[in-house]
Amino acid sequence: MQPAKPSRRSRGGLTTKIHVAAEGHCRPLALLITPGQRGGCSQFEPVMDKIRVPRTGLGRPRRTPDSVGVDRAYSNLKILAYLRKRGIRHVIPET
Repeated sequence: MQPAKPSRRSRGGLTTKIHVAAEGHCRPLALLITPGQRGGCSQFEPVMDKIRVPRTGLGRPRRTPDSVGVDRAYSNLKILAYLRKRGIRHVIPET
């Protein structure tokens, strides 16, 4: 009879990830907290959809930033199509 193998945790473990959209001066615009094993690219659209920038006068809050800068992990067709559809310029290094 073989001894029982100890159970292993998944690579995600008991961690969390914080997904943040911030403006040029590093002030947060939107925040989303997910389990640690959740990928960042799958949370791009939910974070972008949470952005609300109040206007100084009357009117609805702005929901579309002028531009987006992210690392090359976000250079997939789904994210690029999302940005193109909303008319958002991007700075994403190509892989």
